[in-house]
Amino acid sequence: MPRVERVTLTPAARETVDRLTGEHGPVMFHQSGGCCDGSSPMCYPLGEFRVGSRDVLLGRVGDGVPFWMSADQYAYWSHTHLTVDVVPGRGSGFSLEAPDGVRFLIRSRLMTDEEAERLTAEPPLPTGADTPGADGDPGGAAGTG
Repeated sequence: MPRVERVTLTPAARETVDRLTGEHGPVMFHQSGGCCDGSSPMCYPLGEFRVGSRDVLLGRVGDGVPFWMSADQYAYWSHTHLTVDVVPGRGSGFSLEAPDGVRFLIRSRLMTDEEAERLTAEPPLPTGADTPGADGDPGGAAGTG
C-alpha cells in the first residue's frame, strides 16, 4: 500500500510549477516555520537550497517535485494534509514565482481518521540526513526516488 499522501497541488499551482520547471529546470519546495514569508512554501531550483539534516521529505508533487518541511514545522503539521495553491500577490523575493506577481500558499486540512490510522503503520518520513548531498533531491535526479 502506498504512503498516505501528505501534500498535493491545486491545478493552478500545478500549472505554475510546470511553467517554472520549463523556465528553470527541475525545482523543489521547502516549507519552513516562522512568520510572514517564512511560513509560505518556497520554490527553488533543485540543488540551490540545501536541506537541513532534520528537514522532512513530505512527498513529491506534480511530476516528482520534492516537497521538504523543516522539522519544527512538521512537528506542528504532521497531522494535516497540505495543498499548495497559488494566488495573486507578492511573496518572498527568493521563491521562483515571486517575479510573476503570484505566491504559493498552503491550505490544510486534518487527516481523516483512516489516514491517521494508516500513518501510525508507516515508517518515518525521509530526512535530510537520509539524502546524499542534501541538495533537496532525495533520488539524485528530479522525478526519481
